[in-house]
Amino acid sequence: MFLARKKRSKLAVVPYRNHSKYKWKIAGLYQSGKRVRRFFEKKAEAETFVRQLEIKAENLGSRATHIDPRLHVMAIECHDKLAPYGKTLADATDFLCKHLNAVERSCTLEELVTGFLQMKELDGAKKRYMEELRNRLGHFQRTFGNRTVATISHRECDDWLRGLRQAPRSRNNYRRVLSVLFSYAASRGFSSENPIAKTAKARIADTPVEVLTPYQMQRLLEAATPETLPYFALAGFAGIRAAELSRLDWSEIHLDRGYIEISAAKAKTASRRLVKLLPNLGAWLAPLAQKTGSILPTNPRVKIEATRKLAGIKKWPQNGLRHSFASYHLAKFQDAPALALQLGHTTTSTLFAHYREVVEATAADRYWSIAPNKSDL
Repeated sequence: MFLARKKRSKLAVVPYRNHSKYKWKIAGLYQSGKRVRRFFEKKAEAETFVRQLEIKAENLGSRATHIDPRLHVMAIECHDKLAPYGKTLADATDFLCKHLNAVERSCTLEELVTGFLQMKELDGAKKRYMEELRNRLGHFQRTFGNRTVATISHRECDDWLRGLRQAPRSRNNYRRVLSVLFSYAASRGFSSENPIAKTAKARIADTPVEVLTPYQMQRLLEAATPETLPYFALAGFAGIRAAELSRLDWSEIHLDRGYIEISAAKAKTASRRLVKLLPNLGAWLAPLAQKTGSILPTNPRVKIEATRKLAGIKKWPQNGLRHSFASYHLAKFQDAPALALQLGHTTTSTLFAHYREVVEATAADRYWSIAPNKSDL
């Protein structure tokens, strides 16, 4: 608020001669201890401005005489507590009012999760994603279900995430899902902020990509049955994700045209892509091709694991088939943009970060020569 300095009894309108248009100024006008300059074309305008300030000061003074002395003390104490943070009583009041308003408008976490899941279903979220949301949010809900959303702090969320005692990647997956939930809460006014944004992200060690050797890939395909062979061939020679393979139909494998169609509904990225059928992959699939039907066998997990054991691969690399495809493809064909399209990546940064120079060119030649009736590798 504008006030007159203590040494002056009141503000004054005085002539100003340093400007061709503005002829009057206010003397003795200060704000927050600093002099403020205000200029006017006409004296009447300046006098009106001064009178308005005097009325405000009078009104404030009359109110001040009725303030409880304890409020004066409280104001000084609160001012002193806020000073080290560079904040004022007005800042604190605005912050608290925003929080109380959010609490008043808020709901329980259980109600929030219910509404959030309904919204995701209406938006067309995939079944697999919905299952992940229900699983991870259900775990969080067992701890905070009856709590008002606006009262859940980032410290509580941080402690809960650390208390999971899970691998860093899994913990970060929980954090990602919770962040989406609380962003939704903030957008609907159920929370004044997203508390997950202030939680710590677990550090994931940058471990080298592990791949199958050409010999192991050959052994795997030899051990496969007609039921399981399409899965291993498509994963190892086309790099199709396991989740996408579980939804892939034979009608989407176009041997005559030389490509595999991953529709938007079945792709992880919800974006349609065409995966090129390389010659050796076509040779493996041709004798088994069907017009329609899932490429997976019945009871796939058990049969796929049995094939791995029969092939004698004791340690299975994490995401080994897709990583093998990407590493050997990059080493053989040296075409990162084409490989990114095959994998469903939007950029080539991941390829160079994880798959570059993982395998030698000679090993890549052996890998891409693996075809039916060739067991000399």
